[in-house]
Amino acid sequence: MTRLPASDVPSPEASVPDAYRRGGIIAHVADEKQGQEIVVLDVGDIISIAEVFVFVSAPNTRLVRTIVEEIELALKVTDDEGPRSIEGLDDASWVLMDYGDVIVHVFLSETRAFYDLDRLWADAPVVEWTGLPALT
Repeated sequence: MTRLPASDVPSPEASVPDAYRRGGIIAHVADEKQGQEIVVLDVGDIISIAEVFVFVSAPNTRLVRTIVEEIELALKVTDDEGPRSIEGLDDASWVLMDYGDVIVHVFLSETRAFYDLDRLWADAPVVEWTGLPALT
């Protein structure tokens, strides 16, 4: 995966594109809830259905559900918006949250390793989410 140069990632003071801002909030929330291997990808030049993908892993289904709930709450608070859809919550091995311009994948660690979406999307630039604004 290529990484966007630091000069291409907006500073917190700069105007951050909405998909990046939301991707950053999602990544920070997942990190606070012990999410692992958090990756934010800029997929806008590759596919037309979204601008950003966020991948998060968790070691157990309880934590997958907790991360999903906290992401949903955070975006409800910041943007007064819920996801268009959530799939996979019943077994919580791979939960997909569709926010239109941002698609969130919260995986059990072994499920993420099995499907290896990181390899599939290796051409997408990685966004350094730690430099993006967090939930305030």
